[in-house]
Formats: sequence, structure tokens, C-alpha cells
Amino acid sequence: MLLNRLWIGMFLIAFVVGMSKLLFWGDTFIFKEMFDAMTDAAMTGFEIALYLTGALCLWMGIMKIGENGGAIRGLTKIVSPLFSRLFPEVPKDHPAVGSMMMNFSANMLGLDNAATPIGLRAMDQLQEINPEKEKASNAQIMFLVLNTSGLTIIPVSVFALLAAYDDPSPSSVFLPILMSTYFASLFGLIIVSIKQRINLFNRVVMLYIGGFSLVIGGLLYYVILHPEEADVISRVGGNLLIFLIIIAFVGLAIFRRINVYESFIDGAKDGFNVAIRIVPYLIAILVAIAVFRASGSLESILEAIRSSVIYMGLTVTEWVDALPVAFMKPMSGSGARGALVDVIKEFEVTSLQARIATTMQGSTETTFYVLAVYFGSVGIKNIRYAAGVGLLADLVGIISAIIIAYIFYA
Repeated sequence: MLLNRLWIGMFLIAFVVGMSKLLFWGDTFIFKEMFDAMTDAAMTGFEIALYLTGALCLWMGIMKIGENGGAIRGLTKIVSPLFSRLFPEVPKDHPAVGSMMMNFSANMLGLDNAATPIGLRAMDQLQEINPEKEKASNAQIMFLVLNTSGLTIIPVSVFALLAAYDDPSPSSVFLPILMSTYFASLFGLIIVSIKQRINLFNRVVMLYIGGFSLVIGGLLYYVILHPEEADVISRVGGNLLIFLIIIAFVGLAIFRRINVYESFIDGAKDGFNVAIRIVPYLIAILVAIAVFRASGSLESILEAIRSSVIYMGLTVTEWVDALPVAFMKPMSGSGARGALVDVIKEFEVTSLQARIATTMQGSTETTFYVLAVYFGSVGIKNIRYAAGVGLLADLVGIISAIIIAYIFYA
């Protein structure tokens, strides 16, 4: 299992690097720093789980309202022609289709807190029709790869972070992030479709993908013509849309004479149970990342890459300074944010290095975190090729982010 090898490898590499610093550089504090980072990460993991419990209860309660009121069924009918071809194993009117649609919508709007609990709900529903309970099904892999590629239309969290550091134009990263994340998602979809022998040249699939591309193109065109409204779109549009969806769920449930309050409570109970199940998986991945980071292993990798780039005679090296974000993003969203903050503090928020790092932050998802939490919540042990394809999509997103950032800012 890839996650098992990765987890062991991070600890072993961290130990070797720590011993080297102790024996050859006389760093007597290195193992204390590693131990402190490990214990802090364990506490952080539990704190995140506590916070996530509230989010899970909230959004799974809302999803239950939509499910009982028939809203999820309506969403399912809208996307079923596309999903029936991308997810041939999932029955046409299965509730997982609506949950996946809601999850993708929340991700595209940059609403991470909403996307995670809805995604866990979708994974649980996909597990119900999985014939081999400890082995990831094709549908679960397709869902996870599309999730980890992290298609984002409005990167709300990135805008907020840049604004916190007094960026004169936080929305200037809107177009680069949208383009980079679209390439990553499209690549992930193509690779999984090839692995699962799904025909993407089907008329229905092309119609949906083409229509979505037109929507993105129209949004890009509008923002280019009205750049002063980009901030309003990011600040109001995403949150307003998700709130309108909530009101639609509640309104439809009232129309169908469903007990809205009891439906919410039933869903919230499920959210609490899911939160309890994911705590060990969450702590495990955060602890490994913390030890790897505190040992200086990440810094050593970065310096080796920089030396190689200089040795090859490449004069464009600003992207190397942004690589900590690329390294951390597949493993930890908070770690990537920390790496982004480090880049901003060192090179200033409007620097080319910060712009590249910011585009990276918005162009990919926390692949290993998503794999650990989503698969762990349903007891999947054999994830097959999900991690490999997810990381390839991340790589495409990172390369796209570097190239596009240079086009926009260099």
C-alpha cells in the first residue's frame, strides 16, 4: 500500500537526516525539535478533527434535508447522463451521484469546509455498492482523482490569505489558478478514463465538458472585461450560491412536507460518527509530515533541486523558491499554507516567487490527506492506482502553475 510505504519512508528519512545533523553538524536540538513537531501535529490533528466534527454535522445534516426533500434526486437527474458514463458502476438514480455533484460544486467554489463532509458522504454511499469492501472500486477512484485534482473556479481561501498580507490586488491570481487547476482536473479525468476504458469522445460527455469549458471561458472573459468586479465575485458569489442551494433544499423539503429539523438531526448524527472514524487517519498523516518537515529533509530536497537547476545552466530559478508549496500541498493543506506564508514573508506578497507559490496553492488539492481521510472513513485498504494518478494530476497542476505564472507575472 502506497500510503503505508510513504508513512514509513518519511519517518526513516527524517531519522537519517536527524542523525546526520547530530553526528556531523553537532545539532543537539534536532531530535527535540522533531519530537516537539510530532506531538504538536498530533494535537493539531485532534483539534482539526474537533473542528471538522462541527462541519460534518452541519453539512451532512443539510445533505440529509436535501436527500429527504428530493433535491439530491433532482441534481442526480441533471448530471446523470454525464455521471452514468464516467461512473458506469453507479446506478443511474443512486444518491451518491447527487452527493458527488455537491462535493464538486463546493470544491469549485473554494468552500473546503463544505466539500469535505459532503465528499465523505459520497464516499460512504459509493462504499455501499462496492463489492470488495477493502478494495477501492473504479467509481471511488474516479471520484477521488477528480477530487484531488481540485478544480477551483473561485479560490476564496487564497484570496483571503493574500488580503491578510496587504496584497493590493488579491484577485489577480484568479485567472492563473483557474487555468492551472482546469488542466490538472482534465488530465486526471483523461488518465482515469484510459485506465477504466471510459470513452470520453461520447457525444454526451463532450457536450458536458464542452459546456463546462464555455462557462469557464465566459467567466474568464467577463473578469477580463470587468477586472474591478473580480473581488465581488470571489467574496459574494461563491458563498451566496452555496447558501441559495441550502435554501432550495429547505424550501423543497417544506413543499414535500418533510420534517426539516428531524432530517437535519439524523444527518448530523451520521456526521459525528464519520468524524470519530477519521481521527486516527488524520493524526497519522499529520504526524509523519511534521517529522519530515522538522528534520530538515524538505529543505535538503529543495537545495538539491536548486543546485541541479543551476548546474544545468538554467537562469530562471524563481520557481525553485516556491517549490515548498508544491511539496507540501499533496500532503497537507495547512502545511502548504505555512509554506506559502514563508515564501510571502521572504520575498514579499507581490514578488514573482510569491505569485508562483500562490498559483501552486490554488492549482492542486491535498492528495494524501484526501486519500487518507476519504478511504480511511470507509475502511478501504487497497487504493489501487488512485494515489499515482492523483499525484500525476498534481504534477500537471504544478507545472501548469509555474508556466502560467511566468506568462502572467514575469
